[in-house]
Amino acid sequence: MSGELDIYRDTKKKIDKVSPSFCLAKWQQVTLHLHNGHTHSCHHPQTHKIPLEELKDNPSALHNTNYKKQQRKKMLEGYRPSECQYCWNVEDLEGEHFSDRTIKSSNVDWAAPYFDDVIDAGWEGNITPRAVEVSFGNACNLKCTYCSPIFSSKWQQEIEEKGAYPTSQKFNNLHWIKQTDRNPYLQREENPYVDAFWRWWPDLRKKLTTFRITGGEPLMNKNTFMVMDDLIENPNTEMNLDFNTNLCVPDKLVKQFVEKAKVLTLEGKVQSVKIHTSVDTHGAQAEWLRTGLNYQQWLDNMNYILTELPTVKTAIMCTTNALSLPKFKYMLKDLYDLKVNHYLDDRAPDAGGNGSQYDRRVSTAITMAILRHPHHLNAQILPKDDYYWNFLQDARDYMASKEEGKHGNKHYQGFFDWELDTMDRFIDYTKNTVKEHDFNIETARRDFRIFVDESDKRNGTNFLKTFPEYADFYHMCGALL
Repeated sequence: MSGELDIYRDTKKKIDKVSPSFCLAKWQQVTLHLHNGHTHSCHHPQTHKIPLEELKDNPSALHNTNYKKQQRKKMLEGYRPSECQYCWNVEDLEGEHFSDRTIKSSNVDWAAPYFDDVIDAGWEGNITPRAVEVSFGNACNLKCTYCSPIFSSKWQQEIEEKGAYPTSQKFNNLHWIKQTDRNPYLQREENPYVDAFWRWWPDLRKKLTTFRITGGEPLMNKNTFMVMDDLIENPNTEMNLDFNTNLCVPDKLVKQFVEKAKVLTLEGKVQSVKIHTSVDTHGAQAEWLRTGLNYQQWLDNMNYILTELPTVKTAIMCTTNALSLPKFKYMLKDLYDLKVNHYLDDRAPDAGGNGSQYDRRVSTAITMAILRHPHHLNAQILPKDDYYWNFLQDARDYMASKEEGKHGNKHYQGFFDWELDTMDRFIDYTKNTVKEHDFNIETARRDFRIFVDESDKRNGTNFLKTFPEYADFYHMCGALL
């Protein structure tokens, strides 16, 4: 950790010499929401619309918008862009605190080595970023409880047919989406932002070190496979290629993806491939949280991918929320089995026929993003008693008991310290009392009951049958209506 702090200190000194508000992420990293023409650099600022007129002669304006250039200008001149308030709040604390301005600028894959490129580009230049995340469309076969019509065609279809949920904030109402010009293009429609991407791609792919395709569901979008085909023909051996996928699409799409990923990895067309997939708890409870999810299909496909793609790593992105708790330990048990069964692949001998050409590897790990919105699924709405916390403590104890060791004659990697740290953070967050300026807990609890009942009605599910552990809480919330 001390070495990491030294890196942050050195980076901060270097970027502060340019200006105390300078950040490499504003130049070298971008998320492209091509499904509705929005962009932002760094995930903290709100997205902004990409003007179509700026793309006519300059497809790199998907990233280098005039708006973003003005924010870069402020940074170079020492002014703090208001959209970056998250970092200013951290930097204004007493003592030594490193904001994401420093942490992101320290990144050795896409930021720190390209400092001079940013300085040379200035605020007016059309720079080619090294890290790009892209969504080609919102087509998705799932309807996760905390998602939005912006990112899920299933949600879009339901809200158009049945309207917003009758919570206090009219959950997933289309008015806000229209008001902020975030309406997604339909998959069958011509999309000028996707067209601009493909005009930019031949230049973009040459410099990318980190490229991540998200959605919607990427395996339902033809552009995902077009990117893979293009990289097979035009390799970039410095590129780390990542995919977000729910792994619950038809088998033929999973197999098509795996076959192309085999070529990309085994023939060295890219530096690496990593698959990020999502599940928030175990079994039927996970399926209630993510309408359309088949938990067993997801688990089978995890095993299939780790078997067929021996050099690929996977990450389980868990959006921890109020309903994750009771079965969390059982999901961790499945993850542990993945770690054990796929840590050492000794089936592929090296060129001399001796042992494994892949050596030891960590097959998968879990990341936990704490859900804060919508408030009615925030874990902080749960009663402050041991009944709920014991579920998490039990899961935490299980993680702590599974360390690196041997299973039979196989070596394996158990849970990492940082995985335990993320569990500790979720436990601490759940125990914390909601602050008045965050949200009104009574309103959130009323909304919880309204949302659950409306979800059961629309999806033909039964919350109390699926989550018997929440019966008392469910009735407590109902008493507030």
